[in-house]
Amino acid sequence: MPSTPATTHPAADSQSTTTPSAVDILIVGAGPAGMALASALLAQGRADDAMPRSILLIDRRTQSSDDDPRALALAEGSRRLLRALGAWPADAATPIRRIHVSQRGAFGRAILDAADGADAPFARSPRQHGGDALGHVLRYGALHAALAKTLAPSATTRAPGSPPAATHLQLFGGSQVRTIRAGGDNAVVTLDIAGRPHTLTARLVVHAEGESDAAATRIRDYGQCAIVAEVGLPRGQTHGGVAWERFTRDGPLALLPMGEGFSLVYTVRAERLADLLAEDDSRFLARLNRDFGGRFALSTISPRHAFPLALRLRRAVLAPREVWIGAAAQTLHPVAGQGFNLGLRDAWTLAHAIGASRDDDGTTGDPGDARRLARWAQQRRQDRLGTAAITDGLIRVFGSALPPVALLRGAGLATLDLCPPLRRALTRRMMFGADPVAATPTSPTDPATPA
Repeated sequence: MPSTPATTHPAADSQSTTTPSAVDILIVGAGPAGMALASALLAQGRADDAMPRSILLIDRRTQSSDDDPRALALAEGSRRLLRALGAWPADAATPIRRIHVSQRGAFGRAILDAADGADAPFARSPRQHGGDALGHVLRYGALHAALAKTLAPSATTRAPGSPPAATHLQLFGGSQVRTIRAGGDNAVVTLDIAGRPHTLTARLVVHAEGESDAAATRIRDYGQCAIVAEVGLPRGQTHGGVAWERFTRDGPLALLPMGEGFSLVYTVRAERLADLLAEDDSRFLARLNRDFGGRFALSTISPRHAFPLALRLRRAVLAPREVWIGAAAQTLHPVAGQGFNLGLRDAWTLAHAIGASRDDDGTTGDPGDARRLARWAQQRRQDRLGTAAITDGLIRVFGSALPPVALLRGAGLATLDLCPPLRRALTRRMMFGADPVAATPTSPTDPATPA
């Protein structure tokens, strides 16, 4: 199985390169969280010759995701993480400068502005403050390609028996984990690589994609599905960098500025999904325009796709020689767009924890050190559980159709709009999370150092 640059996955039937029998870190899942972790670890190795590590990044897919058109909403904190990795695709991103939040058929609205993110928590210099944008919207493929470029120069093959001069990466597509057996110094992992079994040892296995087993995960099925598409405005109208979040009886309805139009996330009850997908474009657009109270005259729509919504929160993100991050650790409701950003913070802070692991002689320490990983998991607890609680709470509060609850929601939105300290606190949390290591990134070698 050849090691190739991360911009393309290897062909499943090619076996010209020796597969490693031992690595320091095995990352399962070459999505953004896994690639961001690999990129940060590579940057650490380039900056410090005393920290050589061997990294194997595997993925089920055999083709690149650079053309994936799905939209992602990245918070300002995530933009800074990616910029520190050299993986921020600025030309492909549309800024969100303001968010308008309201509920259909009831009073109350709140407006969150990028200026509310100024004087961000944990900031140590004015250059770390918010103020330009709350976040950005871009296509998944653009982010994947940008991260791949940070990996490609280092995706090389080591000859059997030769010592690594620096941290290096191998990437195998068409691969998945079959079994993991943890021991004292490493984990013995059986892989399926292009249909062939292969066993290797890894000092740490990082699960970055894929659902955890149900017994280890807290699951809440919302009974909802999200319809996603791109919608366009008539000639002469612009979105002005404003995102719209409107709560309906079915669930939240979001329009996120992307390019010249919007990325749509339309939450509906699962039993209504088939009927809504069957509607022709003109009828569906008319429904959208009504749901937004006539604020727009949305005129075009791309093909619609849908997926079910559920909260999946892994109870423990650590096991001996194993750790779970990103979508392998949690998937959240898309309301407020926090799940993907949470996964990037997982990756950044884990890289920081691994990079801080040193032996007594100053050389690379054990990346699977249980005590250090336990401190990392404890550090991530507030951000991880708090963010999940916020998104889940929004769905619970705004999901009730009772008139008294609607009045309370309206009062809450009005209070948020009229109380700057409360509005700023919520805005900063959405922009930067609750982890000081991820809030002020400047370099993968020292994520907490001010710019």
